[in-house]
Amino acid sequence: MDRFELDWAAVTDRIAAFIGGQMQGAGRTRAVLGMSGGIDSAVSAYLAARALGAENLTAFMMPYATSSPASLGDAQAAVADLGCGHEIIEITPMVDAYFASFPGAEPLRRANMMARQRMAVLYDQSERCEALVVGTGNLTEALLGYTTMWGDMACAFNPIGDLYKTQVRSLARHLGVPEQIISKPPTADLWAGQTDEGELGFTYADADQVLTRTVDDGLTAEEIEAEGFAPELVGAVVARLRASEFKRRMPPAPSVRDLRK
Repeated sequence: MDRFELDWAAVTDRIAAFIGGQMQGAGRTRAVLGMSGGIDSAVSAYLAARALGAENLTAFMMPYATSSPASLGDAQAAVADLGCGHEIIEITPMVDAYFASFPGAEPLRRANMMARQRMAVLYDQSERCEALVVGTGNLTEALLGYTTMWGDMACAFNPIGDLYKTQVRSLARHLGVPEQIISKPPTADLWAGQTDEGELGFTYADADQVLTRTVDDGLTAEEIEAEGFAPELVGAVVARLRASEFKRRMPPAPSVRDLRK
């Protein structure tokens, strides 16, 4: 049995019901979403449009100067297929204005600022549209810590947050996401030529195999290696899982309210 295979029609129905419940609980009928041209944001948009109606979803494309024109084209193809509202907001002037004071900033600082600037724009637009921000992050990225705190992690709710990257691909095909979006190499499109798997040092498919055995099955690294997985892969995935634990919980605060005089 394929450990990643689910009843995709049932998954779609459950997620759509979840989205509807989140919107109803907040008293909102409209949603906004950052559309990157990648598979995660596309799947999230298709799910939101199904749950709310395309007329109640607005997708925002927020390219930077170094963003790939192909990514923008893929995002536009997805929104055209969905028939939802969309806008393009360039973040280059916003980001560059800040880094004019820090011209020597390394790529990671710039990448994190881009992610946070996009979310700042998206939350402002959610206020303008009287909408909720739909998250677009998958479970694999969350477990690996391949996310930006207060950037792509920020949202009102996350429709695909319980799905591994491998499963997001299968759901994308079920939903009818354009094939060019499904098949292209995953990238956050933060600088020219950047790919997720190039940065991580392993593929999402391999990471998912290790993560399911660690998180879902509770196996140790030694037990996973005994199944034939390379120690280097297991070690790298488990190390990222442990090191990024702080990203997956609310900021801790000390307990002091019991210290009464």
